[in-house]
Amino acid sequence: MYGVNNELIIADSFPDKLSDFNFFKDVSAQNPHEEVVPYELISTLFSDYSYKQRWVYIPKNTKANYEENWVFDFPEGSALIKTFYYPVDERDPEAGKNLLETRLLLRKKDGWEAVSYAWNNEQNEAYKKVAGKTINVTWTDFMGEERGVRYRVPNVNQCKECHAADDKITPIGPKARNINKDFEFQDGEFNQLVYWMNRQMIDQYPPELTSPVDWQDEEQDIDDRVRSYLDINCGHCHSPTGNANSTGLYLHLNETRDIHLGIYKKPVATGRGSGGYKYSIVPGKPEESILLHRMISMDPGVMMPESGRALTHEEAVEMVREWIYGL
Repeated sequence: MYGVNNELIIADSFPDKLSDFNFFKDVSAQNPHEEVVPYELISTLFSDYSYKQRWVYIPKNTKANYEENWVFDFPEGSALIKTFYYPVDERDPEAGKNLLETRLLLRKKDGWEAVSYAWNNEQNEAYKKVAGKTINVTWTDFMGEERGVRYRVPNVNQCKECHAADDKITPIGPKARNINKDFEFQDGEFNQLVYWMNRQMIDQYPPELTSPVDWQDEEQDIDDRVRSYLDINCGHCHSPTGNANSTGLYLHLNETRDIHLGIYKKPVATGRGSGGYKYSIVPGKPEESILLHRMISMDPGVMMPESGRALTHEEAVEMVREWIYGL
């Protein structure tokens, strides 16, 4: 069959195999059909140093509507596709990839539903994993050192821990501000918003957008880098509509109030999570700041985020430590 299987996207159940959706001409090579469009975020969520490829599918003759400070309102039958992988060797892209899982967010009649597909050892198919899965994976990093992690494919309930707003599953990444960057498509390099507009995938977007920066770009202001990192990694939960709304700690990009950003903010609930410290952020004292303590910790009862990582993000910890020290 040529083209995406629209009926499976809106069906009441999920097929057992990723290939049944027909998102890809070649599922192993992750070569998508023409109507499945690749995209990138300016700053990305940390997932144990894994790499990600993203695609969006919007049914023909429909458009996603712009929402201010939120993800586009995608029409029924849309799909957001994200494959997690590690390169065999970060120094040599030609050495290949180790595909781990492909996560789907599918826009059904009554809203979004999430499902994960884990890749087999042969790397030629991914199979539905409602209960999740743990994968022991190794790769060679840029320094030539072998790294390893017990990578966790989330179960359905774990998907909801992050992908939720007002108690409903929702996408996180594809806000207009997050994709406001150039991307090398097969037919040339374009700003992604312009490209989506030209393909009539979206209805509009504002001419002026306050977008995050790439937190890894050390030429950017450190305040912008940290705020961008916290927005994509923490802001979906730590917002007035997120799962952590009751904490009063709001880390999304548009928050401007110091107290809600954590500066001299007392935790709502004390306990092991606070590490015995008094405030989320103590300017000039990263070693007394709960936010940094929870980023560093690998204790399941302390660490943030609560799931989705088995490693500490060392580079981000150092950046946030420097930022707090300079406040």
